[in-house]
Amino acid sequence: MPVTVVVTEVEQIADGWGDLLPSCWTNTVFLTPWWQTIWLDHFGDRSTTRTIAATNGDGALVGIAPMNVADGLVTFLGDTDLFDYRDFLVRKGGEDEFYPDVFDEIDSWEWDACSLESVPEDSPTIRFATEIAKDKGWHITVEEEDKAPFKSLPDTWDDYVSGLGKKYRHELRRKVRKLGNSGEVTQYDSTSEMLPGHLPDFFRLHRLSSPEKAEFMTEDRERFFIELMETAATHGHLKLSMLEFDGVRVAACINFDYEDSYLLYNSGYDPAYSQLSVGFINKAWTIKDAVESGKRTFDFLRGTERYKYDLGAEDRLIYTIRIRR
Repeated sequence: MPVTVVVTEVEQIADGWGDLLPSCWTNTVFLTPWWQTIWLDHFGDRSTTRTIAATNGDGALVGIAPMNVADGLVTFLGDTDLFDYRDFLVRKGGEDEFYPDVFDEIDSWEWDACSLESVPEDSPTIRFATEIAKDKGWHITVEEEDKAPFKSLPDTWDDYVSGLGKKYRHELRRKVRKLGNSGEVTQYDSTSEMLPGHLPDFFRLHRLSSPEKAEFMTEDRERFFIELMETAATHGHLKLSMLEFDGVRVAACINFDYEDSYLLYNSGYDPAYSQLSVGFINKAWTIKDAVESGKRTFDFLRGTERYKYDLGAEDRLIYTIRIRR
């Protein structure tokens, strides 16, 4: 069935966008209309934003392309600092109609290069972009951009721990035992009502964690994080997990509870308690919560930090597609 493509605004199709996303290949919290809108409000330029909506003969959305074109470069909305995954939104089964018409629309714009970053390895965008670029005589490369480790979750926490390698299983149990023997330990999730009191501690712990994190968390990004977490909480997606030791908040991590997964977005801890592995244990216990909540996947998101593999993660690749014409 042929599709019709129009350039519109995120807000004008937000309801249909939200209905479409669960049926798409890349169904992730980063592609929700509210995430895209918050990023636009803080860092985007609406004068260069071009959101393509593709509809079928019945007027139903079959796909969306949230794009930006500036200085001769076409990109997805967002950036690699704040988005772990980006992609076209295309309903499963609608790829043959969606991709050619969307790339025809993009072809009509003024640009020299197109850089589509953070595309998951299982996205049909990689195949369709390659085929269409070759048909149009464009030069295209597909490059590994990063790794986004993840862990498939079993039915019980005992099964999860037993599934770790012997060394990592022993280390996890040892660290938990040491922390418990050293003082009073509590982990809890921040509710919407608790957020105003907990957010300052999250930012304090995040900045304390490392010089790199302190540099990353600018005032602009802090404002973005605050609105993002407040909005995620209203949608029921936020899991801000706080770890207290002897009544002091010593570790925090942001997870997004989305569909059948937890996504570990960012974290922090107080290095004064590093000998007690408070940051590591806080993350491990969020995995325990994910298992006990019936989730099927724990997504550690981009980056190859050692702790992810200590907790059993396997790599999933994300790609950058570069096109020149």
